[in-house]
Amino acid sequence: MATVLICRRFPRLSRVTTFSTTAKCKAESGSNKSKQKKEENPETANTRTESAATIQLLNPLDYRVSYNPSAYAKSRAASQQHTARNSGQALGDTFTSPGTAQVQHTFGTASSQALPPVRDALPKPKSKPVLEQTVSALLSVAQTKEEAEKGKTEMHNSKEDPRVFQKGRPEYRSLSYDKFEPIETLPLEESESILHSVAVCKGSQSPGTITDYFCRLSRLPVEQHAVLVSELRFNTLCHCAVKNIRLFSTSDLIDILKACVRLVVPPTHPLLNACENEFCRRVWDMNLDQLLLVADCWRCLERSVPSYLSILFSYANMHWKDLTLPQFVQLVYIIGEGRRSPVDLKQKMESMILKYLDSFTLEEVGAVCLGLFKSLSGISDHIMRKIADRVSLQMEDMSTYALVNVLKMLRYTRMDHLPVMKKLGKVIPARIPTVNIQGIMHITLTCSSLHYFDEGIMAAVAMSLPSKVTYCRSKDAAKFLWSFGCLDYEPPNEEEFYSSLIEQMHRKLHEFRKFPEHLLTGLLGLAFVKRFPEELIDYALRDEFVQKTRSSKYELKKDLFTLSKSVEIECPSYQGNRLPPQLYEEVTKMVLNFAEQEIYVRPEIVEAVSLLQSMLGGPEYVKNHMILPHTRSSDLEVHLAMDGHPIPFNLKDPIPDRKLKDIGVSLTDDLMTQLIKGRSNNQSPVEVENADRTPGQERGEEARTPRTGDRAAFSGAPLIADARLQLEPKLGRCLEALPSLTLNRQPQRVKLAIQVSNRNHYCYCSKRLLGLHCLKRRQLRQLGYVVVELPFWEWFPLLKHTRLEKLSYLHYKVFDPALLSRAG
Repeated sequence: MATVLICRRFPRLSRVTTFSTTAKCKAESGSNKSKQKKEENPETANTRTESAATIQLLNPLDYRVSYNPSAYAKSRAASQQHTARNSGQALGDTFTSPGTAQVQHTFGTASSQALPPVRDALPKPKSKPVLEQTVSALLSVAQTKEEAEKGKTEMHNSKEDPRVFQKGRPEYRSLSYDKFEPIETLPLEESESILHSVAVCKGSQSPGTITDYFCRLSRLPVEQHAVLVSELRFNTLCHCAVKNIRLFSTSDLIDILKACVRLVVPPTHPLLNACENEFCRRVWDMNLDQLLLVADCWRCLERSVPSYLSILFSYANMHWKDLTLPQFVQLVYIIGEGRRSPVDLKQKMESMILKYLDSFTLEEVGAVCLGLFKSLSGISDHIMRKIADRVSLQMEDMSTYALVNVLKMLRYTRMDHLPVMKKLGKVIPARIPTVNIQGIMHITLTCSSLHYFDEGIMAAVAMSLPSKVTYCRSKDAAKFLWSFGCLDYEPPNEEEFYSSLIEQMHRKLHEFRKFPEHLLTGLLGLAFVKRFPEELIDYALRDEFVQKTRSSKYELKKDLFTLSKSVEIECPSYQGNRLPPQLYEEVTKMVLNFAEQEIYVRPEIVEAVSLLQSMLGGPEYVKNHMILPHTRSSDLEVHLAMDGHPIPFNLKDPIPDRKLKDIGVSLTDDLMTQLIKGRSNNQSPVEVENADRTPGQERGEEARTPRTGDRAAFSGAPLIADARLQLEPKLGRCLEALPSLTLNRQPQRVKLAIQVSNRNHYCYCSKRLLGLHCLKRRQLRQLGYVVVELPFWEWFPLLKHTRLEKLSYLHYKVFDPALLSRAG
């Protein structure tokens, strides 16, 4: 098969090896990929023929090439939906994805190079052909529809789509403004007559006449609205209305406000200032329908009215028991659009949700969830579970837009509702091709935030995304990269998928100046899957960008720390910007202080440390610390000699320069012969020294007495050991003249990094390791450590067992012969 190479210009995607992702290359490289603790899918070659980019990547160590479907289907790329909580990370055992409130996160086109995906040594299973065929089939079925809708696919209206629920009940007509309601068009001649009257009368019209003028003029053709609003005579009419504002009846004033909505009067217009003040004054004389309608008009005008909303919420709080179902849903919608969460309404909102939950339409369920999500309104697990229970039973009948809003709230509350996620895996893949990019992003982000891996969803997203990638905002691209990296999933079209997103990150580079957290989110997601785009990393680590992160509302120093240290370990050829040493020190201190208070003291870790110390011979044989502080989780470090015996290294107060007393041992020929030759004349001096040194002598200290019988054989030959202890003071400068005796003073050893894992290190209900912890273990191995895990599904149940059983388990883990052979 001929290899077809389609070149694109990618911003410094660097690996040492240049390669093309053709069908042939994919098939050949499949066997060279590795993944630990993946789903048990048989390894298969990817036989699809596809074009992709030429990507040149800098070589790190060990690299081998190897949120109504119709609503989302009509999405507008330029629209700016509500910015969900950034994916951030806490100083804990895991990075938590974007989109949670509890954990802070949460991340010019140039030449084509990048820092490298690293691959592990074991082969990485490719996706099942069946899965790929299924996804391809779904895409084919949707292709015709997608092409037919091509002009509309990314025309999501973030102002109108949240209002779809208002079409479900006639009651909403009195609570909200429908700008699409058909009205009779006003002839231009009639509008000219009205404006002439305004100019002649100059404000002498009655309030009723002024209201009538506004209503009639608002029926002009849409293309005439901008001309009218800039018309001097229209401004005269507005001035008349402001002067007579208190003379209007409430219904007349509402009619004027509705006319302003139709005419798209600028939100800062003086007439609207006067209307807002007057409505605030009249709130307590209006009914709830009127109050909600006015609030809806302000939303349509995109005018911020915090004072009016505060009074509205106080009114609603006093009349809570009188709220009808439509009034309640409309109120929650207004609360969400105002991005405010009235504290005194929280408990009452929950009681109303319980009261009406079974009566809500599915669109109303979505509207309530969106309102709660946008206003950062907390909700109890009990209520969220009730909502999720209903959605899991009716998901097939739910619009994608409403479903995505429920997923947003699931993500916000960290609700692990397995029935919803399982049903999502059955319903959503087929819809992905018709969902707009922001909807796809929220679906993907929900999966990663909840640590839920469904290959069908992720593969469908990956296959659909490259053709839509230009509609991604900087936030969307970053969240996609984070989500795939967090779940440690590389899709069948991984090179096309990642290349398209990295290229979009370059296109959106200007947006990262305003939202630096998104760049770091995306780069960390890439680092999890061993991809390091050099120019983006260089930009993120430059002083100017680092200063921008300090002004962000998110704590980003820890993310910078993780990124920079990962590049340092995995990409030795990287020559770009690096973080200043003082920032390293500052964040390291912050991370270690947190670890001492929150991580090292966890019962499962404390127990493991105590038992290991008892088993190995004391605290000097075990160190509970962070070998890699930038990965934000702890390790139990143990050193073993190549014969399997433990070596003390955690010495609290090493004194390497301590002077020993001269005890006057004579240096005889026999003693020198014994020291040099040892017990066997064919052993080299270095071999003798390595074989006969006791653990305590390794750092120049006195030998310690072994604490267990198992270590009796560890002391070596007493004569030799005693002789050396007596000899060293006498030799003094003489050791410098005997270089053969000073070589390899530290014997070869195996450094174990023991991981006490917990559920937060893995995908939900699985043994699939999350991206951050894959990164950590990969880097530990790269630094020469052998990773040993005490998995939570084994260690946590053992904590309730006897001491002997726990010791036996730890002995099996630490003294596994395979560890030594692996290290060798």
